[in-house]
Amino acid sequence: MTKIIIVNMLLVSVLSVHGKAQSEPFHETVPYVDMDRFSDDWYVIALIPTSFEKGAEDGIENYSIDDEGNIRVEYTFKKGRRELKERVMYQKGWIYDNETNAEWRIRPLWPLKLPYYIMELDDDYTHTVIGTNNYKYLWIMARTPRMDQSLLNAIVGRMVQRGFDREKIILMKQSGA
Repeated sequence: MTKIIIVNMLLVSVLSVHGKAQSEPFHETVPYVDMDRFSDDWYVIALIPTSFEKGAEDGIENYSIDDEGNIRVEYTFKKGRRELKERVMYQKGWIYDNETNAEWRIRPLWPLKLPYYIMELDDDYTHTVIGTNNYKYLWIMARTPRMDQSLLNAIVGRMVQRGFDREKIILMKQSGA
């Protein structure tokens, strides 16, 4: 019985994401992402969290490209009720728009395959913003565990202008900051 409920919940999630994807406006992405420069560690500075990320600290997304051209994501974070424990979540992705490399599909867990958009990327590849098409999730990330507050405020302001809910954007604690 529990398995049936879980499968039904996943199907509803998949259908709602795909249904919204067709009715939501397309997010404007950056013109081009050099995947070699983009690869490596990104510290999560602020986000609209997924259920896995609620209460998490020290989030680091590591992106790499495998031999077949797929995106490999290793998300390391700390979470726990009494004692923070390091956890790792592996995801697989595909570049959906090969002209820009800025639109991806990411599979956090089967059968989900969610659209991710690189909406901002600094010329020096020092910070980036990735969002989903349904405005549910957002990641503001940097190469270091800390970001200038005025820069962060400006990015959050731009994301709110683009339709993300300011009340849902939270800071992620980074112990190295």
